[in-house]
Amino acid sequence: MSSFQEQSSRTIRVGVLLLLTMILGGTLGFNIIERLRWIDSFYMTIITISTVGFGEVKPLSDGGKIFASFLIFFSLGSIAYVGYLARFFFDGDFLKYYRRYRVEKRIQRIFNHVIICGYGRTGLQVGHELKGHNTPFVVIDNDENVLLNASSDDNELMYIYGDATNEEILHKAGITRAAALIAVTPGDADNTFVVLTARSLNPKIKIISRANDPHSEVKLKRAGANNVIMPELIGGQRMAKLITQPDVVEFIEYILLQESTEVSFEEIPCRSLAQCFSGKPLSHFKQREISGANIIGIRNRKGKYIFNPGSDYIVTAEDQFFVLGSTEQINMFRKALEDTDEF
Repeated sequence: MSSFQEQSSRTIRVGVLLLLTMILGGTLGFNIIERLRWIDSFYMTIITISTVGFGEVKPLSDGGKIFASFLIFFSLGSIAYVGYLARFFFDGDFLKYYRRYRVEKRIQRIFNHVIICGYGRTGLQVGHELKGHNTPFVVIDNDENVLLNASSDDNELMYIYGDATNEEILHKAGITRAAALIAVTPGDADNTFVVLTARSLNPKIKIISRANDPHSEVKLKRAGANNVIMPELIGGQRMAKLITQPDVVEFIEYILLQESTEVSFEEIPCRSLAQCFSGKPLSHFKQREISGANIIGIRNRKGKYIFNPGSDYIVTAEDQFFVLGSTEQINMFRKALEDTDEF
């Protein structure tokens, strides 16, 4: 819980407790000391602690006057909390608190999501891409202003303020229920600790980390990262390719980075493959005739990549297809793989 949330929660509890204590104590006191009806006791309590100057229900006895005096002193001493509580509601802090409460409840309900550790320029771009693919994600960052600004631009953003190397913070982000974690904090040391902690909490989670120093790649993989991305290396390679093979780079980027449904390049696992297709050659699938999609590569059960596979390749449920086509064509092909009547 952030410092803002802790302060807000404490303010609400203390303010409400003081207010209820004054009202209940005052009502009970006037009822016992002055023998007033409950409604008159409540009325006397309200006009006393609010100091509005209304007349008494009946003249007070000496005991009643002493009790009213102490009640006034107590209310004056508590007015700071009550006043802060009023500002909490009217200045918009309550709305912020309620919004964060809703975010925490949403995080507790999601499964198979992605956790983004660090929401700088790279983390922001990662979130944009995941949102474009309708993949739920939770952001962790130790800069509260970054999160507040990001949430004001995106009301649906799920975020947690804190240190991603902290096990408690990762648990709040649902690390045991998450499908993947992306570590893009500014420092390699922080990313290493994030990867190490996340891997210990969820041995099955897929972890991708950014690295600035090439020497950090080995350390990050030893810590448990499945993949390590070095932006400077990739950027340099892309710049060189734009000189030597500009059309190839632009074509690949158009396929991978464009947001339209005209063309899509996706991976389709064969674990949902209909039983009658397992062990059959690729020529048996006739995916081109059925959907118009193209299988341009396969990752077999040993992790080996096969580019432009031949028609005699024997497909198993442990393979994974890399398919090129429009979104509609790929969806048709995915459906056909699970339907024995399609092929």
